[in-house]
Amino acid sequence: MKRIDLHVHTTGSDGTCTPAEVVELAKNTGLSAIAVTDHDTVSACREAAEAGERLGVEVVPGIEISTKFYTDKGKNLGYAVHILGYYIDVDSPELTLVLEWVVNDRNERNRKMCALMAADGLPVTYEMMHERFGEIVGRPHFAQLLVELGLAESINDAFDKYVEKGRKYWLPRQFLTIERSIEIIRLAGGVPVLAHPFQYKRDDAGLRQLIEHCMDSGLKGMECRYSGYDGEMTAYLEALADEYGLFKTGGSDFHGSNKPAISLGSGKGGLNVPYEFLGKLKEAERV
Repeated sequence: MKRIDLHVHTTGSDGTCTPAEVVELAKNTGLSAIAVTDHDTVSACREAAEAGERLGVEVVPGIEISTKFYTDKGKNLGYAVHILGYYIDVDSPELTLVLEWVVNDRNERNRKMCALMAADGLPVTYEMMHERFGEIVGRPHFAQLLVELGLAESINDAFDKYVEKGRKYWLPRQFLTIERSIEIIRLAGGVPVLAHPFQYKRDDAGLRQLIEHCMDSGLKGMECRYSGYDGEMTAYLEALADEYGLFKTGGSDFHGSNKPAISLGSGKGGLNVPYEFLGKLKEAERV
């Protein structure tokens, strides 16, 4: 069986492998295709595609957009949801405009987080963070710095102590709505897919509510095979996808050393995402 991995992060966002390194790793791992799905950016897609052509690995241009599902818009209540987009036109003007807004909002939050740390005497500035980690800086980069400063034992420990919601250096950011995120993916010629459904900790009724809301906005698929999901969880999600007529996808959510327990193309029970899933995505109706 030709194996693929449709959920991969690079240094374009919060991964630790460059786009070319990820493709080389995919080649060495025996994967026939990967999708580069960095958070709120498509900056790594071109480099990955070039490496794919050179190494004989099919590379799908993608993205993972951070959104929020508002359960009560009047009170701004809801929870974070991630929407994957596949076969994105990286030059889409609509996509570019929205991603610029996302980056500006994130950068403003980063400035404030740096100020909080500096006020506690930590040797960190906004300029230093970007000089060291590149254009896209997020909480994993702050967590890495805290580990290096001896304030945490690991990335996960740093999140738990300092940069997870409610902790000392955590600050909120603005999120696109699910509706807007799916619209932008489709305007960019992409196929919108609900990422890792069990991560939102909903019961059956709650997950169905989320799926139906996303479908009303144009959702086309759901990530059914994921590095943290066992056979029973996968079977449940695949049955849901069939029931709702959604395309099935799967991926590891590889981040390199930022998530050391996750290997490219691997997961509970081996992950085993078949190339057939990608073939179905290629046939998806575009807007």
